[in-house]
Amino acid sequence: MEKISTATERKSGKINWETSVPIAIFHILAVWALFTFSWANLIVFFIVWWLVGSVGIGLGFHRQLTHRGFQTPDWLKDILAVFGSMALQGSPIDWVTTHRLHHQFCETDQDPHSPRYGFFFSHIGWVLRGTSQDNSAEVEKRYVPDLLKDKSLVIISKYWYVPTILSGIILGFIGGWSMVLWGVFLPVTLNWHFTWFVNSVTHVWGSRRFEVSDDSTNNWWVALLSWGEGWHNNHHAHPTSVRHGLTWREIDINWIQIKTLEKLGLAWNLKEFNLKEYESKQQKGKLEIDETPEFWQQPA
Repeated sequence: MEKISTATERKSGKINWETSVPIAIFHILAVWALFTFSWANLIVFFIVWWLVGSVGIGLGFHRQLTHRGFQTPDWLKDILAVFGSMALQGSPIDWVTTHRLHHQFCETDQDPHSPRYGFFFSHIGWVLRGTSQDNSAEVEKRYVPDLLKDKSLVIISKYWYVPTILSGIILGFIGGWSMVLWGVFLPVTLNWHFTWFVNSVTHVWGSRRFEVSDDSTNNWWVALLSWGEGWHNNHHAHPTSVRHGLTWREIDINWIQIKTLEKLGLAWNLKEFNLKEYESKQQKGKLEIDETPEFWQQPA
């Protein structure tokens, strides 16, 4: 039986200096970036933020690799995984393992970032203390067997930090140190918090369309900052759906991009929840939420 670190163990654990020191340095350099503004740097910032936060984390790590909500050619899947790695939130294997554990044990002691242990813990405390995303080999074999069988993802996970180093060198040659600040340290740091808002804010504040067993909510401003990931209650009710924003008011840039890839023939087998069909079935007294377990899930 695989051993999963509990929130109690992580919260009471020692500070993870290997993670905490780089995070502190990135925050300092992100503030420094604000004193080196230029329009070119601002453009680079938005491009990198979109690539790592939306294309990498939202499309790649989350909706494709974690929940297998759509398929792409292998070369595109690998590109998405590389962009996700450049967000510096861990390797594809680390990130997906942690997120699947979140869904498996949501808001219990085995949830890696349960809000039941405080807002700070669910936002950043779980990264600063204890094991962070360093899951055991046994846990990875149980929760990400599909990724471990993918040779390219294993290689990307082994050298997940290299693309960021290379991009920093390239940006340095193009625009000097200030462009490195705006193209690496600022977008990575802000995107950490935008992702962590999904873990913390959307389990505390927001509206609820579906009565799921956890406290997940839909939060519009988190959705804007995370390219659509803030419609978290929708997501927890229908986790494999590539569409999180379910009405025109619920802006979901990540879903729009996946649909664009579909029209270009670069994405297929989209698992897409349809709210109108759901409401029709609900009026007839049928299912409210999708409780079908994903392939990696087991009774909690």
